Amino acid sequence: MKFKYYFLVLASLSCTNIVLGQERLRRDESFLGIHFDFHAGASDKNIGANTTPQMVETILDMVHPDYIQIDCKGHPGYSSYPTKVGNPAPGVVTDPLAVWRKVTADRGVGLYMHYSGVWDARAVELHPEWAAKGSDGKPSDRITSVFSPYSDQLLIPQLKELAGAYGVDGVWVDGECWATTLDYGERSVRLFKEKTGADHAPVSPEDPLWYEWKQFSREAFREYLRHYFAAVRNEYPDFQICSNWAYTHHMSEPVSAPVDFLSGDYSASNSVNSARIAARYLSSQGMPWDLMAWSFGYKDGKSVGQKPSVQLMREAAVTLSQGGGFQAYYTQNRDGSFNLDKLSSMADVAVFARERQQYCHHSVQVPQVAVLLSTFDYQHRNIPGNPGALFPNNTGQAAGILECLLECQYSVDLLGEASLLPDMSRFPVVVIPECDTLSPLFCDDLVDYARNGGALLVVGQKMSSLFSRLSGVSLQGGRWFSAALGKGRIGFIPEAVSNDYENARRDTEIRSGMKTLVAGMFPDPAAEVISSPYVDVSVRKLNGRLQLHLVNTSGDHRNTALIEKIDPVKNLEISIRCTDKPARIVRQPDGKAIPFRYKDGIASLKLDSLEIYDILEVIQ
Repeated sequence: MKFKYYFLVLASLSCTNIVLGQERLRRDESFLGIHFDFHAGASDKNIGANTTPQMVETILDMVHPDYIQIDCKGHPGYSSYPTKVGNPAPGVVTDPLAVWRKVTADRGVGLYMHYSGVWDARAVELHPEWAAKGSDGKPSDRITSVFSPYSDQLLIPQLKELAGAYGVDGVWVDGECWATTLDYGERSVRLFKEKTGADHAPVSPEDPLWYEWKQFSREAFREYLRHYFAAVRNEYPDFQICSNWAYTHHMSEPVSAPVDFLSGDYSASNSVNSARIAARYLSSQGMPWDLMAWSFGYKDGKSVGQKPSVQLMREAAVTLSQGGGFQAYYTQNRDGSFNLDKLSSMADVAVFARERQQYCHHSVQVPQVAVLLSTFDYQHRNIPGNPGALFPNNTGQAAGILECLLECQYSVDLLGEASLLPDMSRFPVVVIPECDTLSPLFCDDLVDYARNGGALLVVGQKMSSLFSRLSGVSLQGGRWFSAALGKGRIGFIPEAVSNDYENARRDTEIRSGMKTLVAGMFPDPAAEVISSPYVDVSVRKLNGRLQLHLVNTSGDHRNTALIEKIDPVKNLEISIRCTDKPARIVRQPDGKAIPFRYKDGIASLKLDSLEIYDILEVIQ
């Protein structure tokens, strides 16, 4: 549903004007955006001097986004506009935010703020008592404590200023779950001791109550989210809030705070694989979501130039094929203005995405193969070298398995226990990767799933030994095999293969073994594609129509920072299971009907070439 905002735009530092905005999409309706930020610092000069209406108009004319996200306050903690309640950068000379808001409002484009939340170096410099403390008692020089008055005295007043004085549509809060740390400050330790009866807070995984300490700290972060969300919405109920990477694979758990949408910026390098994981987990969380690509290549810790259009198109395709929205990140100049020459690739990507929007946005999964990204294992696991990390990137035990299954041409979803459990039987195959530990009750549910007709595949020696004992099926040495279990099957890969598949750069032996094993357990997938392994296949539905989303993942996208060309995949042989003979099978977005044969419930067809991303629609 569309809506209108009435708001105040600060046309200068001394006066305000009431501006009527055009209709703007809410974020859950939005499909395409651009993200700009530069993390303003104390040494930046002339901030706002070169941010002109003409610059913003040109950006909108080039890309036609549904929304824009711009810098407001980055990790250094300095605001890039003349805030009256926060810490403005010394170099602010005019009000660039007023310019962005006026032009986007006139054009009916949403405006969201990039705002660094927990990570705020300036706040802890001015208020050392707000800083999270390490186990050595030393305060952080950049990370605030979620137990401190920071949210009430800075975060909430500033978000209210943005919502009220500027009428911005919402905020994308950066530096939150992934920046939050264990806090050994007086208040946090005291509350933990009161809650648990402990006489001190643990300092290492070897200490008693270490898990309870981390869980206590995680819940404190969730409460921090709930607190500031409620405080802002109490006054500005239409203000939309996202905490970057919250309830994604960086915080892989059920949504428990009232975020308006989920989002994150996937890796600047190895972006295709990063997007594969992030998109498949987000699509299972039951929330509106989008993902952000970095528009520039990144190698050895620095930018190596803007990504070519074709590279960004494919990174967008991985996200769009899972039903989400897409945005790309561009760096602003140090005065907050923007070099328009950087944007030519995004203009091409926008055309590419818009052509596909009606065939992909908000599509939903047709359950096929589910890979577990376990919340239980994640919350019990300690990261080597950083055991105190509360919400680290969680891909290790599932990433290689996911990539391998995708390159076996299976349609794969990535889910936590809470997303699987309501009706696990909807997935013909459930795969348990190399976890360290799982809930005993959930393990019983998995065995019951197999006994009742499902196909359960267990990977890794530890999990294989566990499920061999629970199911009564003996392991056969180091062999990969499956066996009947009740009405279903259970399969075992009793060795570590996830990291091997990643590190071996698409190991053909592992992939061949995986394909053979899964095919024996799952002989009738909804679709089969015979081609190069490097076509991601996603079986989905939109508006009641069965769809096959095909993304070309060929080439060395793992190690190449800038990709000038993507070779098409040739001669795809495709089979789609259909209860009734389709009236047509149409390739989108070009609308071309593809000839097919129909026999015994299977429509068979061929595609001569897949350039980057096509959708086959089955029309009954």
